[in-house]
Amino acid sequence: MSAHDAVPVSLAEIARIAGVGRAAVSNWRRRHDSFPTRIGGTDVSPQFSLAEVERWLRENGKLRDIGGRELLWPRFEALGSRNESGLAIAEAARLMRSSRARTTPAELSTQARDLAAQAAKVGREEGPRETFEFLLQRWLETHVRQLSTTPPQLAALMARIALAVRRGPAQGELTLLDPACGTGHLAAAAMRECGSLGLKVLACERDPALAALAAGRLEFLAEAHDIRPRIATADSLRDDPFAGAKADIALCNPPFNERDWGYEELATDQRWTHGLPPRTEPELAWVQHLLAHLKPGGAAVVVLPPAVASRKAGRRIRSSLLRTGALRAVVSLPPGSAQPHSVSLQLWILRAAPDGTAAAPPDQNVLLVDATRFARSGTREPSPDWSGLGSFVLTSMTALDHVDQDPPKGAVRIPLLDLLDDEVDVTPGRYTATTAESSREELTVKWGDFGSLLTDLADHARLLSALDFETGASQAVTTVGDLAKAGALTLRAGQQPLESAATARGADVRLLTIADLLHDGTPHGVVPTGSAPAVAEEGDVVVAGVARAFKAWVHEGPPMALGPQLYVLRVDTEKLEAHFLAGCLYAPANGRQAGTHASSSSRVDIRRLQVLQLPLEKQMTYAETFRRLRAFEELLTAAGGSGKGLVSDMSDRLAAGGLTT
Repeated sequence: MSAHDAVPVSLAEIARIAGVGRAAVSNWRRRHDSFPTRIGGTDVSPQFSLAEVERWLRENGKLRDIGGRELLWPRFEALGSRNESGLAIAEAARLMRSSRARTTPAELSTQARDLAAQAAKVGREEGPRETFEFLLQRWLETHVRQLSTTPPQLAALMARIALAVRRGPAQGELTLLDPACGTGHLAAAAMRECGSLGLKVLACERDPALAALAAGRLEFLAEAHDIRPRIATADSLRDDPFAGAKADIALCNPPFNERDWGYEELATDQRWTHGLPPRTEPELAWVQHLLAHLKPGGAAVVVLPPAVASRKAGRRIRSSLLRTGALRAVVSLPPGSAQPHSVSLQLWILRAAPDGTAAAPPDQNVLLVDATRFARSGTREPSPDWSGLGSFVLTSMTALDHVDQDPPKGAVRIPLLDLLDDEVDVTPGRYTATTAESSREELTVKWGDFGSLLTDLADHARLLSALDFETGASQAVTTVGDLAKAGALTLRAGQQPLESAATARGADVRLLTIADLLHDGTPHGVVPTGSAPAVAEEGDVVVAGVARAFKAWVHEGPPMALGPQLYVLRVDTEKLEAHFLAGCLYAPANGRQAGTHASSSSRVDIRRLQVLQLPLEKQMTYAETFRRLRAFEELLTAAGGSGKGLVSDMSDRLAAGGLTT
């Protein structure tokens, strides 16, 4: 118990444990003399004893039904060492799994072993896999600057590309290779995508903590599919643990810009069939390592920095990859697709010749895909439109082997001879920019759509401008908090789903996040039915509780799960009209008075938002006007986007010349 007492927690951690905002914890501290005293930190960032905080929360009814996971994480974090906390989580996973699970026990301190045992106990009560994924996600978030992970959406896309591009028997068990697996994101995605096909997984990671965590993640998935993955702890380039093994598909997100990758000791390695990679081109060593492990017709997808496509040092190897037909496609991803988030990374799609030939047919093309336009503007951190990106890239891949099918705009097939020049530059943007101009017919349709938007906008403007208001009128108001207490509505807060839930196959509830709102308002994630604490049904009011994205609207369509800082309000239809409520809440002045005003990322206290006190029949009148105002806003946004698109298209056409009038 002494170790538990010594675990410090911050105000933010207490808020997470209690499932409230940080402001609520600060209020508790000011209002309750019994709140635990600070044991460390500073006045600005105080720290408290986890044991004392837990006791106070329980005694004051503040813990709710959050389970034991949130209380576990501060103790793992208190271990201090990144490696020890990671190995302790992996050991907890081993203890949670069935007796047939195999792993190599790690050397852990007594404190870490005791904590792993306690985590296993919580896991058996609250779900082993869910508990492990929760702890793993918190560990990754804590050490995000030291680790490079593959986002689950990108991992799933890479697995789908590999399965679509490979050539070989359609039935039977497939073999997957990931020679730099990290915590197993790519292998996990492939296991989900393969489903009932059957999969043998060969994964390798040189960092012992990452390898142990990958083993935990993949063993949990393997239990559902009755397969046993092999995870080796080794440096794949220097000491390949799967030498001689052949794979149907290979996925890899290798370390970037590592000069000490084994250039001297591997100078005569037989894997370098396309040439010895220069010391400054370790990524081309990984490319050839993957090719050496592919079966005839096997496909590999690897994440690479964009400079690999054009650096002078790698020109000879790129030329060989093209001449032999090994490099089949290159995809430029939007910034934010993976770390480093500021860079437009690339996917190289490789395929071993189905017949074992060492030369590509003379008429073979290479598919170059520029998907950078799927970046989502307006967000603080770069983030792709994963749904649009995935659909576009996979559609482009169908044109890879079907020469009679034109690739979509933004993708182009380039003959080998056009690439085999002095530079051998395979950067997609160099070749797709000239194919992106809108045709005359497309421009005509766009101008017609824009005119229709302006007509509808003018109709709404005429009706709204005719409205009149009493001057000096004072109307009684209430708050969302008071309405909730009176039973006129119920309020539920959205939360971040576990990664395992967000990527599970068969999920049928869309997930909306603040980032989605800042982009285009369309939910881009999915979660399994029943896994989300807040789901908006048709007719519910949804509110975004952050200043930069403050908004309220009535949800229409199928159920939708809500992420952090989003709230669902379900009204009692005998007391409140949903569109009236949403209209009152959406008023900018309302959001300002309920916010903290600290910054654009400040939270809005939903319970403090004000609502007019009106009888139900009067609410109906207001609701109709609010509906028209929202429709006017949507038309205004659509017209703005359409107009900007026309300016861009017309600018490209004018700059290309050919003006006749």
